[in-house]
Amino acid sequence: MSGLSEMDPERPHQARVYDYLLGGACNFEPDRIFAEKFLAAMPHVGIAARLNRHFLQRAVRYCLDQGIHQFLDLGSGIPTVGNVHETAPGAHVVYVDKDPIAVACGDVELRDVPTAETVHADLCDPDAVLGSAAVRNLIDFTKPVAVLMVAVLHYIPDPHPAITRYVAEMAPGSFLVLSHGTGDGNPDNGEDVVRLHEGAGVLPSPRTHAEVTALCADLHLVPPGVVWTPLWRPDSAPITNPTDAMSYAAVARRA
Repeated sequence: MSGLSEMDPERPHQARVYDYLLGGACNFEPDRIFAEKFLAAMPHVGIAARLNRHFLQRAVRYCLDQGIHQFLDLGSGIPTVGNVHETAPGAHVVYVDKDPIAVACGDVELRDVPTAETVHADLCDPDAVLGSAAVRNLIDFTKPVAVLMVAVLHYIPDPHPAITRYVAEMAPGSFLVLSHGTGDGNPDNGEDVVRLHEGAGVLPSPRTHAEVTALCADLHLVPPGVVWTPLWRPDSAPITNPTDAMSYAAVARRA
């Protein structure tokens, strides 16, 4: 996950903030302070993080059911607390993040997982990602692959060029999995959240339903299409207001 500070452990980074919200252990005091301020400004953010992780798990299981056994997780954050390699044991998984601390934590988490590796790279530099040793060793783009962009694109001002490049590499039958923060729920304190992020050095780009749908252009949306994260093929009836998720989710297939 791209985020608040690329390298400095003295400043919060979104990958580590997200890890804290999920109950992980690879975070520092500045990350925890920021997370608690975020929770104070928007109390549903902890629920939203967990709903997003549950969507990731359901989407990975869906891709497995479609015969996908290789996953490229872009802006992955720290691969802990129910991530892809745990949801799809034995599948080939490459986690990509530009935060070196998140990558270092991932290396530790994956030391006994021979089919999963981490890459220190920015998802907005597809050449660096696709040319990395881990991707070349574990991902065969002549076969269907799931490319994951989960809870990261709202930190990228214009993700279209990167998405287009990755989709161009995907074989027919591949899937793009994404979730994306939105202001469509019209939270009363949304401006406070934006100011909080700006103070940490990043400007989030929440997008509307139509804008998130446009990110899947030229792909075939898997039903139910672009929906709030807890409404994407739920295992059971949602136990919270779907708008508390603050994010849309989608899975799209390349024909």
